[in-house]
Amino acid sequence: MRARAGYPSKSLLAILLLAVGIAPLLNYGLSAISDLVITDLGISEAQFGLLATVCFGAAAIGNAAFGRFTDHQPDTRLMVLIFALAALALGLAAIPGGYVLLLIASGLAGVAQSFPNGVTNRVLAQRVPETQRIGWIGIKQSGVQVSQLVASIGFPALAAWIGWHGANAVGAVIAMLVGVLAVRVIKRVPFLPELPLTDQSRSKAPAQDRHRAPSIKFLIWALAAFGFVNGMGVQATNVYLALFAVREFDFSLVMGGMTAAAAGAIGVAARVGWGTMMSKGMAAPPLLLTLAVMALAGAGTFYLAGSTGSAALLWLAVALHGASALGVSVVLMAAVVRSVPPGSMGMASGMVGAGQFGGFTIGPLAMGALVGSPGGFSRGWSAVGGVYLLCVLLAIYLLWRRNRRNNAAAAS
Repeated sequence: MRARAGYPSKSLLAILLLAVGIAPLLNYGLSAISDLVITDLGISEAQFGLLATVCFGAAAIGNAAFGRFTDHQPDTRLMVLIFALAALALGLAAIPGGYVLLLIASGLAGVAQSFPNGVTNRVLAQRVPETQRIGWIGIKQSGVQVSQLVASIGFPALAAWIGWHGANAVGAVIAMLVGVLAVRVIKRVPFLPELPLTDQSRSKAPAQDRHRAPSIKFLIWALAAFGFVNGMGVQATNVYLALFAVREFDFSLVMGGMTAAAAGAIGVAARVGWGTMMSKGMAAPPLLLTLAVMALAGAGTFYLAGSTGSAALLWLAVALHGASALGVSVVLMAAVVRSVPPGSMGMASGMVGAGQFGGFTIGPLAMGALVGSPGGFSRGWSAVGGVYLLCVLLAIYLLWRRNRRNNAAAAS
């Protein structure tokens, strides 16, 4: 049954943001207190990186496997899954059960990240008017960076007070409470009315679908590929940023967390800003090229900061990272919502998400191995720079292909 159309309240937007941000809370929280976790568990940097690898590996598999499942489940059921799995992951991390239990918790947190993009994109397509839709994508995708900001400030502070297991317990309680609220909000927001097809539009629809299908298929694969490459650099940086500040600049645990918090805060503003640009009609390829160039500059600045010991360069690198690489997700998801029918939103979002999480899986593990090698962080930042250079080349190709297609359309 379709309810009356209307402009949804900001409570829906807040729930979409929290649905996107709740599952990454464990990973960002552990990253913010990485030095403490490594020391307490007696593990290596590479073993710590494996926690993120397990998390994002589970998310990559889940996004690819559960896309069609998401398309056939009601929004409320998916919201319950997201928040329940996130709460369970945080609850397991609150138990002093050692490294293996923390690996299991990380895997569950990854599974929880299999559903948010699909269901939140579908909610936008089916319940939010078109005039608001793309702008809201930027805000709800900033949920990941809100999570990074909250975890990077909250976990070190809570760990100093009640230990890092206690910090995870607080996160579990919050996830459960917000999950209940999310279901209540979703139930109150009506669907948009379905637009009737005229006889003329019915006759044109099959031809349009045949024309659009190949281009949409290419778009999804291209977005997934860009998300994969960018994702390697994003999480290689996110997971080891606080450790870099503590180890190389002698920052305290709290100040180390503040570097990740600053990246998250800038990432929130960036995602909202890039989402606003997309809502005004800007195409994805030129924006992706801009972000890739900025991210490459950020990787170079991290390298210079480590080489010179300059804290000022460290903060500049943090700002560039937050403004660029962390903003890519909103561009990818806005492109999906623009181009894909609501009935296939879960599958398309899942494919793009799987690409991103595939990159997220590789980045921390590779960075951990490089940081633990004789080359240390210098070798790690060089590798991150190489990843972002590949992003630049891929964005140039996508822009060239788009321009060629537009020129061909204009000529015909």
